[in-house]
Amino acid sequence: MNICVFCSANQQIDPDFFEITKEFGQWAAKESHAIVYGGVNCGLMECVAKATHDAGGRTIGVVPRIIEKGGRLSEYVDEKIMCDNLSERKQLMLDQSDVFVALPGGIGTIDEIFTIAASATIGYHNKPVILYNMKGFWDGLISLLDKLQSKGLTRGSWQSYIHVAGSFEELRMLLTSFSADRG
Repeated sequence: MNICVFCSANQQIDPDFFEITKEFGQWAAKESHAIVYGGVNCGLMECVAKATHDAGGRTIGVVPRIIEKGGRLSEYVDEKIMCDNLSERKQLMLDQSDVFVALPGGIGTIDEIFTIAASATIGYHNKPVILYNMKGFWDGLISLLDKLQSKGLTRGSWQSYIHVAGSFEELRMLLTSFSADRG
């Protein structure tokens, strides 16, 4: 399965996020899942790619040309797909991936989560998004989604499109379930 990972490219974040991300990347490689990600050489992006690569797994970097031009391309990209802008990057990630996992991240990660989830709500695909809620990182977003739903601003239950994993075991179980559903 190709697992797309949305996450921070910043270094100055909770060190526990790096350890938890490393565990995820190692597991993905062990299970023969490829990681699709933004191809940047810092933050959780670099961490998940290095962990996957070092454990014998495969990474697919969907890289805006401006990233490569700026010298921020990860050396752990096994397959590089170049793009011109972030909209094209999200579409290429959608095309390349079976499931999406959001690790801690900022505005770009939130944009990616909602681009994928919104396109699912209107029928462009049925690929799930999982918020990996490590250390409660996504609690505020989950509360907002609950509020939107309670006010009638979502089509049905937001949990139909966005799933939440509060631990690595929950994430592993969701990914294993989605993988079995594909097979």
